[in-house]
Amino acid sequence: MTPAYSETSTSQFVDVSVDGAPYRIHYNDIGAGQRAVVMLHGSGPGATGWANFNRNIDPFVAAGYRVLLINCPGWGQSDPVVCTGSRSELNAGAVKGVLDALGIEKADLVGNSMGGHSAVAFALANPARVGKLVLMGGGTGGPSLYAPMPTEGIKLLQGLYRDPIIEKLKAMMNVFVYDASALTEAQMQMRLDNMRSRLDHLENFVKSLTANPRQFPDQNARLHEIAAPTLIVWGRDDRFVPMDVGLRLLAGIPNSQLHVFARCGHWAQWEHADVFNEMVLNFLSR
Repeated sequence: MTPAYSETSTSQFVDVSVDGAPYRIHYNDIGAGQRAVVMLHGSGPGATGWANFNRNIDPFVAAGYRVLLINCPGWGQSDPVVCTGSRSELNAGAVKGVLDALGIEKADLVGNSMGGHSAVAFALANPARVGKLVLMGGGTGGPSLYAPMPTEGIKLLQGLYRDPIIEKLKAMMNVFVYDASALTEAQMQMRLDNMRSRLDHLENFVKSLTANPRQFPDQNARLHEIAAPTLIVWGRDDRFVPMDVGLRLLAGIPNSQLHVFARCGHWAQWEHADVFNEMVLNFLSR
């Protein structure tokens, strides 16, 4: 699926303040619907909102939504940062700043991996401003009960941050998705170019891990506070964040449901885009 809107034509910047610190945040603003959906990317090197969600934009805009792809501090064209505290809360503060600047009082949040952590942190801090939540491959920290930690995928991700070469990118992506043959050489090269265009982001991520290895706090004890209807989506074959983490979210969030895709890794919204789009749009419309 080729998006009907280009990354360049929808590109915007806004200045926000998070805990008194200024950040220039980059985002893509697509569609003119009255109901806003914020899509939050993961923590992989070179990740952006557009790269993570380009297979999801058109169906949401066609359904009447305004889609906001917000690049968190330290990714894409947003300002760099060395995060010594909670990355989840930093990102949530940036999201609030963007929504405040745009005059959006309430939005639905769709978060993949780190984006799931960010969405949960936003919901906990701003419960009245959340419509519905969709969490894929993330949302609460803490160890898996079944997989060694850090997981195979996270080890490859951290290695790529330290040495951004095509061989390590391919090794990570081979674990990232269930069927890496679906990824083209052009897509691999684009992701590598994204990484290398902002080496400061890569260096700062490593510095952040050194300063605080627990960038994404375990929110399990607070999940019961989330009142928003929540759809949890997981890949059965996720080698970054194991499926039992999704079960923790299901057990903790009172008004939640879980959908598991077979033959799916860490990128459900990309690997199973058509079914994902239909399912999420149906969930949001109810």
